[in-house]
Amino acid sequence: MKPVRLDRDGPLATITIDSPPLNLFDTEMIKGLDRAIESLQADLPRALLIRAEGRVVSGGVNVAEFEGLSPAQGSKLWSELLSLVDRVEALPLPVVFAAHGLTLTAAFELSLACDLILASESASFGLVETVVGLTPSMGGPQRLAERAGSGRARQLVMTGDLFDASTLERWNVINEVLPDDQLAGRADSLSRRLAEGPTLAHAMTKRILRAYVEGGVPAADRVTRRDAAELFATEDLIGAVRTFLEEGPGNARFSGR
Repeated sequence: MKPVRLDRDGPLATITIDSPPLNLFDTEMIKGLDRAIESLQADLPRALLIRAEGRVVSGGVNVAEFEGLSPAQGSKLWSELLSLVDRVEALPLPVVFAAHGLTLTAAFELSLACDLILASESASFGLVETVVGLTPSMGGPQRLAERAGSGRARQLVMTGDLFDASTLERWNVINEVLPDDQLAGRADSLSRRLAEGPTLAHAMTKRILRAYVEGGVPAADRVTRRDAAELFATEDLIGAVRTFLEEGPGNARFSGR
């Protein structure tokens, strides 16, 4: 059984992590995620949902992968893992992560590269690399700092503690916390709503926010001035403006073009 599945249903793609019993991130898992992202880059959907099967989202990285690594080999591994996160983050479409249970280390860091994180009430999260003398190296500390501030990032990373979903929602790490029996339905409905929306406008939103992260408000303003007006040439905007004027708001249908 492959540890990663990629399914498509119209404009929505879903990546499912399924490597029981703990969905550990090992060489095969990373290769599977790499292949899935490459497939999406070659034939873009209009939204992506990342989810997992089983009792947990992931018990983290298979620690056996670290045994005997030299610093040079470790640097190569971190580069590969960060490349995966970068490619998820750079997808020009909305990406939703659904966490239904324990979400540790690499899986948590992967979620932080997504646009929206939904979690069940019983989900918990942790960057526990300190237990083996490491710091998270798949982009977790910096992306936590982006969402929650550097003080909270230090707390999560240095303590290695587990944090419940409601706490991380309060700290702006997680977007929504839902009853356990409602997570799957909400994740699917939200992802489909985004997949049926103005895809190019969503992509522009991501470009503006990435500029903000990298260079603050002035950089985001520069991207807006330079690029955002491109949307006036899109079929989605032209059609939606016409529909709004003729039928009122809420009646537009978007094609992603």
